[in-house]
Amino acid sequence: QVQLVESGGGLVQPGGSLRVSCATSGGIFTIYSMDWYRQAPGNQREFVAGISSSGGTKYADSVKGRFTVARDNAKNTVYLQMNSLKPEDTAVYYCKGDLRTYPDIVNGRFRGDFTWGQGIRVTVSS
Repeated sequence: QVQLVESGGGLVQPGGSLRVSCATSGGIFTIYSMDWYRQAPGNQREFVAGISSSGGTKYADSVKGRFTVARDNAKNTVYLQMNSLKPEDTAVYYCKGDLRTYPDIVNGRFRGDFTWGQGIRVTVSS
């Protein structure tokens, strides 16, 4: 079963930058589109950013202008570049992918579910 593997989290000071990545664990699936979510302690999981199959992006108002989502199709990886980080950005970040095989993409077929990454912790603190 294909998995999404996240990497790149950690501790950073306010105003600093961090990049988290999400990649498939291998196999025949590619990342068709992907959203990033985050969940802070005591809060519900919230949408952060997303990227479509054509590279179109969308962002939550709270991160607009500071975060950038991008994809490297050759590496089957999606990145979330986080700049000007604030303490309120502290959370566990999750990627959620619409994974498809090449025949799925050719036929415009959604497989009916999404795959979540394991989550990675980002802490913004001095």
